[in-house]
Amino acid sequence: MRFDTKIGIVVRGDLAAWQRLNVTAFLASAVAGGAPGVIGEPYEDASGNTYLAMFRQPVLVYEAGAEEISKAHARALAREMDVAVYIEDMFKTGHDEANRATVRAVTAEEMPLVGFAVHGPRNGVDKVLKGLRLHP
Repeated sequence: MRFDTKIGIVVRGDLAAWQRLNVTAFLASAVAGGAPGVIGEPYEDASGNTYLAMFRQPVLVYEAGAEEISKAHARALAREMDVAVYIEDMFKTGHDEANRATVRAVTAEEMPLVGFAVHGPRNGVDKVLKGLRLHP
């Protein structure tokens, strides 16, 4: 099935494995919570157990260096795409309010990005993420 929209998550390749997974999870939650219509219906097994709903479409995860991430992030902002960010300082905080404060303290150009997520029209997301490689 082909979707009109696309979800892409980019993480910095030099992070520890646990950091890459953590950043990906946080960024995916931002798309789930902030982009209407991306979540499907709850699941149910043959025994009658119910399970949480998930994204209705695939999520593509990319790996990039710091400079590539900054350039792609700038392209996403220029296209006014739905974007979520994760910066280095967020590894040092312990809660959501502190995370928001760390982001608020820097300009978009100065962000020490370790990852970002983008959601939007398929062709726009493709242009934002052009040249990045899928995470291995």
